[in-house]
Amino acid sequence: MQIHFSEQLNPWGLFSSALCILWGSSAELDCCVAMGDERRMTRMLLECSLSDKLCIVQEQQYEIIIIPTLLVGIFLILLGVILWLFIREQREQQQSPGLRGVAHVPASRGLSWEAARPEGSVFVPLKETSVESLLRTSTHALAKLQVPREHLSEVLEQIHNGSFGTIYRTKMYTGDPDEPKSVVLKALKETAGLQEVQEFLGQIQFYQYLGKHKNLVQLEGCCTEGLPLYMVLEDVAQGDLLSFLWTCRRDVMTMDGLPYDLTEKQIYHIGKQVLLAVEFLQDKHLFHGDVAARNILIQCDLTAKLCGLGLAYEVHSRGAISSTRIVPLKWLAPERLLLRPAGIKGDIWSFGILLYEMVTLGAPPYPEIPPTSILQHLQRRKIMKRPSSCTHTMYGLMKSCWRWSEDSRPSLRELHSRLETAARTANDKAVLQVPELVVPELYAAVAGVSVESLSYSYSIL
Repeated sequence: MQIHFSEQLNPWGLFSSALCILWGSSAELDCCVAMGDERRMTRMLLECSLSDKLCIVQEQQYEIIIIPTLLVGIFLILLGVILWLFIREQREQQQSPGLRGVAHVPASRGLSWEAARPEGSVFVPLKETSVESLLRTSTHALAKLQVPREHLSEVLEQIHNGSFGTIYRTKMYTGDPDEPKSVVLKALKETAGLQEVQEFLGQIQFYQYLGKHKNLVQLEGCCTEGLPLYMVLEDVAQGDLLSFLWTCRRDVMTMDGLPYDLTEKQIYHIGKQVLLAVEFLQDKHLFHGDVAARNILIQCDLTAKLCGLGLAYEVHSRGAISSTRIVPLKWLAPERLLLRPAGIKGDIWSFGILLYEMVTLGAPPYPEIPPTSILQHLQRRKIMKRPSSCTHTMYGLMKSCWRWSEDSRPSLRELHSRLETAARTANDKAVLQVPELVVPELYAAVAGVSVESLSYSYSIL
């Protein structure tokens, strides 16, 4: 039997007819005729008997061609959309600030919102609709920290413009009019919105939660019962450790009672105090995240006080670090550069960088490597060479901090013990000397930091 197609066939009609013939019984063919092209289907059925399988096979050929073609088309469209989204994400990452010497910090290791907020800490929830109602809500939580405004001197010395507002140095009268206490005021700008006010109050409460530690900058109180809002901090007038190290390069013996001669033994002395502060944070399930000389304040007796607790505050209050938080690349551990979760072992890596800063009197780390190339440098398992002023014992401590694997680095307590052992035999007579003076702008470019971050200030917690 031969089948004659005397007219041009409609493909979509053949497709619908094929489906009916494939899935329906012979009794249902009349229904298919009614649904499709009646004139064409009638001619096909007149030429094909119900027992003629060749006709059915020829009809099914259209189904075999059309359905796979549709499926392949849909698959190609989805694949194109996925590839477009992937390429767009890669371009956004390449345009991030990390390419300019700083990196966005990933969320902290294994911490959730609930786990990062210990019992007993009280944080003001952002449920109020105005600044005034928010201040009334926080009055009870901050009652013990309130400092009467009349106890603060009206003479304010501006020392910095911070992200929240202006930073001042002033006097606080504590009862003895002859001996007022020098303090630093962090003032919240009067144009701050509700979110900024809540953040400012949260930082005050974070200090309240931390409590007192001799190697952390202390909170003296606050003025939050009305505007302007003040955070009152202790004043460490001698400044930051990085500036102190740069001054040690000059021919200066003492200044304002602070000796500017640094020995190997004194490096261990300062390092042990920094470790005590980091251990204190670890006991509260926190980490610092940016251990560096610029984030350490120094007193006349070489007492070191760790500041720059912004990352620790975010972990405590939110359970993670915000995506906008950035840290200079050259102080970050490899896992941080690879955007893995942050942890206390990252602080140990940074502590090794701190030892390098102190023994070189404030030289930038990896001076020959651009900040944006530091990850590739470390991936080749390369570390900084031993400085000429560095003993083999101290360099051994640095190398232990710079082990690629986090688990291979020493713990804080083990590192503290090794520092104490090294300090017993350290040289306390030979003064470290570096003849070159530092140009801040050049240092900032090599280190991958902003020049503004190098000036002594309380711009960050």
